[in-house]
Amino acid sequence: MKKTRDYQETLVKGLKDPLEAAEYLNAALEQGDQEMFLVALRNVAAARGGLSRLSRTARLNRSNLHRMLSKHGNPEVKTLAEILHSFGLRLAVFAEKAHPLSRAA
Repeated sequence: MKKTRDYQETLVKGLKDPLEAAEYLNAALEQGDQEMFLVALRNVAAARGGLSRLSRTARLNRSNLHRMLSKHGNPEVKTLAEILHSFGLRLAVFAEKAHPLSRAA
């Protein structure tokens, strides 16, 4: 059990850095699994002081926040943007390279 605790402690320590947190969240998004992304958001929240602190900084109700970031949560884009803003991050969209629909007919 010690190895798991060491991993979690190392992860939380690293996620305090906004650049590392952004890379971690982007990697979770690239997996295409919403549940994995919500776990990643919870991990970043843990690194930044937990859900209580996040609820204060993002000005969101703690119980609603907990529900939104749960296994079956489904936060709205506005709420997600507020959460990311409280982490010092922002939501962005990038074009995929050589995507077939990106070319005009």
